[in-house]
Parts: sequence; structure tokens; C-alpha cells
Amino acid sequence: MRKRLITLILLALTALLSLNLAAAQDAKPNGQMAGIDKKLDGITIRMATIGNAPYELAYTLIPEFEKATGAKVEIVFKGDGFQIDKKLTQDYATGAADYDVAWDHTSFYSAYVPYLEPLDSYFTADELSQFSPAILKASTKDGHLYMIPRHADISVVHYRKDLYDDPANQKAFKEKYGYDLAAPTTWKELGDQATFFAKPSENFWGTQWAGKDEALNGRFMELLQANGGDILDKDLKPIFNNEVGVKTATWLHDLYQAGVLPPDMTNYLWPEVANNFCKGQIAVYTEWYGWYSYFQDPKSCPDVAGKFGLVRAPVGDDANRHSGWAGAHGYSIPSSSKNKEAAAQLIKFLTSEYVLTAESRQGTLPVRNDVWATIQADASTSTVQLDKDRLAIAQTQLNEDFTAPPLIADWINTSNIVFPALQEIIITKDIDIKARLDKAAADVETMLDDAGYYSK
Repeated sequence: MRKRLITLILLALTALLSLNLAAAQDAKPNGQMAGIDKKLDGITIRMATIGNAPYELAYTLIPEFEKATGAKVEIVFKGDGFQIDKKLTQDYATGAADYDVAWDHTSFYSAYVPYLEPLDSYFTADELSQFSPAILKASTKDGHLYMIPRHADISVVHYRKDLYDDPANQKAFKEKYGYDLAAPTTWKELGDQATFFAKPSENFWGTQWAGKDEALNGRFMELLQANGGDILDKDLKPIFNNEVGVKTATWLHDLYQAGVLPPDMTNYLWPEVANNFCKGQIAVYTEWYGWYSYFQDPKSCPDVAGKFGLVRAPVGDDANRHSGWAGAHGYSIPSSSKNKEAAAQLIKFLTSEYVLTAESRQGTLPVRNDVWATIQADASTSTVQLDKDRLAIAQTQLNEDFTAPPLIADWINTSNIVFPALQEIIITKDIDIKARLDKAAADVETMLDDAGYYSK
């Protein structure tokens, strides 16, 4: 049943993407092919990339690049972020990376660096001038640029405004918790509100998160940071098992045990959590911006379109720091590529003002200043206030809250130790949370020590 629902989501998104494509064609900037070498006849550029919503729109524009350059683009693999990471990791290690352009991400690329082509000589300062300096910095290691960003990611609170504005809900919540029901500003408030709204017998859940892989570890990281802790300290020693870590993990455990979280949450990644919100089964949760146009479409999400609001991610109980787990998707060139110059031309097109404007109009956060200017101008004429508020919240978050995971090659290996411990803590009724975190922390420290981080 769940696979069928996800399939229906993707079909709906395909229709939505076609509408966005038409809008993009209407607003095609002049000079979209500037810097693109048109002498690529006979060259096939092979590409391994992330797929599914909200990434497909850019790929529908590739025929324009092919027409302008004479090149042929062949997408040899598409999968979600964790599927493509597994493929890249295996292909790089075994020498099987027979493609010219590869998906990348600020959370992942440090592990790929030994297998990537430095991009400094392929992109001029002028070509990079419109990109966010902070995100370019996060894409640079040991003085070399390895990834050209595509769009940014940071979580924002999505909440069912219709439920929050209901007078009966406001009265009952105030009587139970002693303060007014309003969009959460702290994680404690989010937990209270999620508990209040949860109705397990009606398949309605207070909140949710992606519950496996780095998706769960990243959420744990930002909760820790908001509470004054972290996964690793400045010396890369694990500290998630300290008092802050136990408190944060206990909070997740208690919500699950109280029936506030969906029982199968530890099987979720991004499409599943978006599906639940779209179906009207979630009251409040933190989600990426990229689903915005999908959620606002009454044809694809009639239960939530026009009924939800957005607010900046909450602060913790003690540190008064907003959550800000963030990163950026992008493209890299494997060093094994036989068509590096052509690959760079394709990346220039896929990260051009033209393509990234089309992507940002469906909800992703821009990494280029010229694209920001365009979508802000679009929003200024919208009759939907949330179109304007969304961009203001996002700019505040990107300027003040943007926190990438540690740029180390073994971040994903760290996550692969931490997230199973978190899953066990969340779903096990009677568990020694401190002992389980201690075990995971010891395993992380051993792994990083064996990898040489503490002897450098």
C-alpha cells in the first residue's frame, strides 16, 4: 500500500513538474547558454544523479543543452540520496565510476574527494560570482572546489494552521498546558503540541521525522545543537552520549512510546514523511522547503493545500539556539571521467540561472543571488502571503542558522553507527538510553581512531 501511495505521489509530481516547466519556458532568461561550449558534437556525457521529487524538473530541461551543444546526455543511474551515495561509494572504491557528472552533497562529498576532479580550473571567478560564498566554502576542501551547488537544504516547521486556529483546539490546549496554542518557537512547545494533536486510533500523528540512515542522525544532531550539545566536539570526539544527548534521545523515545510518532517511522525517508503530511495525517513537523509547491497544490494535496503555515525551526530548552541542520545538493566530476570539459559544460547549464530559477519556483532554496532576486520578485506579486513569508524565513535561516555536518570523510560512517542506536532507543519500551548511547559513542570513537583522525 505504501509503495502504491508513493507511486501516486510521483505521478502527481510529474504533472506538477510539467506545469513548472511551462512557467520556466515563459520566463527563460536571456543568455541562458552563456559560457556553454557548443562544440560537443559526438560526445556522450554520462551522469549518475539523485532522482524523484523534487529533482526531476532540471532533467527535463537537458534536451535544450543537447540541442545547443550537440552533446548527448545519458543518465545512467537515479536514486534517492542514500541509494546514490551507496552507488558512488562502491563505484569510486572499485574503479567502476564510468560517468562524467555525479550527484554530490555537502554532507557526503568529503568521502568522495580522493575520486573527484578539482573544479577550480573549469569555472571562472565570474561564473562563480552569483553563488552563495558560504555554500561554495562548504563545497571546498583543502583549498579546492569539488562541487558546484544546485540548491540549499534547511528544515522549517510545517504546521497545520487550520488545526491551530480552531477555537476549540485553542481552548482545550490552553486548559491542558497553560499557554496559548501557536506555531512552536521551542522544541518543548513542538512536543507539547504534537502530543496534544496525536490521535493514534484515527491514524493521526502529532509529529514525525525520517527515521533511518543519515536522515535520523542529522535530525538528532540538530536537536542536540539546539539543546547545547552535538554529535562530535571540535576534536571529533563523540559527545552525543553526555547529559544533553541522553535528554534529547529520551525526548524522542518518550514521544514514540506515547503514540505521538507513527509506529513505522523508523522505516521512513523523505518521500514517506511528505506523503503523511500531504494526506493530512500530521499536525506539525520539520521538513525541507523543496516540497512547498507540491503541498500547496490542491490537486496533489487537497488535505493540506492552503491550510498550513511555516515558521523558523525551534530553539532548544537551554541553549536558545535555533535548529539549523543544513547542506546543499550539487554536482561533481569524477576524476575517472573521460569528458571532463564537457561534464563541466553540463554542470554550468544545470546550475545556470535559467535551470535553478525553474527549480526554485517549485520550492527549492536558491544558491544563486540572481535566482533569489527573481523568486523574490515573483513572490512580491503573489496573493498568497505564505509565498512571501517562506522566502523571508528561509533567508533568515540560511543567514543565521545554516549548520552543515562535520566536513569529514567518515561522517556517513559515523551516522551509520549512531542511527541504529537511535532507532533502538526510540522503539524499545524498556531500554537503558545512556548505556546504548555510550556503546554507540565508543564505536564511533574506535572507528574514527582507526581511520587516523586522532593521530593527525
